[in-house]
Parts: sequence; C-alpha cells; structure tokens
Amino acid sequence: MVFLDSRRKKQLETCLQKLGVSDRLAVNLELLDLALTHPTISRESNYQQLEFVGDSVIRLVSAEILLETYPNELVGEFAAIRSILVSDRTLAEFANDYGLDRYLLMSDSVAQDKMGRVSWLADTFEAVLGALYLSSKNMTLIRPWLDPLLLTKAAEIRSDPARQNYKDALQEWTQGQYKILPDYRVMEQHQNRGHNQRFFAEVWLKDRKLGSGYGRSKKMAEQAAAKDAFFSVVHQKS
Repeated sequence: MVFLDSRRKKQLETCLQKLGVSDRLAVNLELLDLALTHPTISRESNYQQLEFVGDSVIRLVSAEILLETYPNELVGEFAAIRSILVSDRTLAEFANDYGLDRYLLMSDSVAQDKMGRVSWLADTFEAVLGALYLSSKNMTLIRPWLDPLLLTKAAEIRSDPARQNYKDALQEWTQGQYKILPDYRVMEQHQNRGHNQRFFAEVWLKDRKLGSGYGRSKKMAEQAAAKDAFFSVVHQKS
C-alpha cells in the first residue's frame, strides 16, 4: 500500500498508538484514513459507510461487556445502560479523550461548529471502530482498549440513580410527590458575566427554586439545572 502523503500515514499511526492498538501492522490504514475523513472533504470517500459498521460494533461489544460483567442483571436494565453507552454523548466523550479531532480531515466550518461537535465526534468514533473491525473481521483490534472504557462507563451509569437524564428523573419525582411538572426558566447569558456557557437555567416547583445550571444550549442548561436539583433535593430525600 502506497501513501502519497507520508505525513498522513504518520498521523494515522500516531492515532492507533494513542488508542492503544497493539497490532498496528494488522490495521488497514486506507480504511482508517476513510474513517478520519469528514464528508465535507469528500462526498464519495468519507467515514459514513464505516460509521454504519461501527454503530453495530459498539452495540455488540457493549452487549457482550454487560452480559459478561453483570450476568444476573435484567434485560431491561441492560437495554437502559447500553442506550447510554452507545449514545452520541458517550461516544463523543470517548473520541474527545483520545483526541480524534486532531486526526479528522474536515472543513473549517465543521471544525468551528461547536453545536455539532458531539455529533461528528461520535460519528468519527464509530467509523474508527468500523475500520478496525473490517481490518481483521473480528474484535481483536478493538476489545483490548475499548473494554476498559465501557466497563468504567457502565459502572458509572449503574451508580447514577438518574441514569444521566436528570430532567426525566426530576419530572418523575415531582409528579410522584406533588402531581405537577417542574418549571424551567432559561435565560441567555451576556459574555461579560465570566461564563463561556451561553444559557443559564433555573428549575422551579411552584414558588420554590430547586436548582440551576449553565449550558451551551437551552437543553443542556435545563439538564444542568435538573442535575443540581436532583442531587440537592431529590437524592438527599431518597
């Protein structure tokens, strides 16, 4: 296999090293290059097909991890935990931890799109999994480094009574206790207030403020406020 750009080859090898892929010679670097190419660079040669494969890979490995680690858990609990493990937010977190954005070929508009960052990071992570799987047609290039990530995240999710969706958890509590829904009040922040988060939210129950928080979007600010309320009010009483 011949690479026209030796610098790109070195980037891909560095990426594999950071991931912790031990048998790097077994990796098809052409596939990995595709996995790290955003559609804005090439409409024909990009990560989309590999992302499709990687989506199945992460779901299968997550299922195996949960079955191996918690053999007596209910299937419904498996589904709830796996839905978080394979969510864009979790996969983007993994991709960010490994700095995959440093190796992703993308247009400047994508790189500067903070609102879309979670989506393309998650897509990239899945595409890399797809490239590694198709390189060997098995999980040998994936599970040695992916298993510890999923095990740690699964334990974190199981220990979280709200399953990381604090709005739903808070709503369930207020309906059960008071038969009413919480009220969210969101305000846009001025840049000179010392916060780089655009929105500030408060969550109220009748005339009582339960919590508050900041976020880059209205939904994220509401989720932060719900988390504050959950741990300051709900979780302390449970």
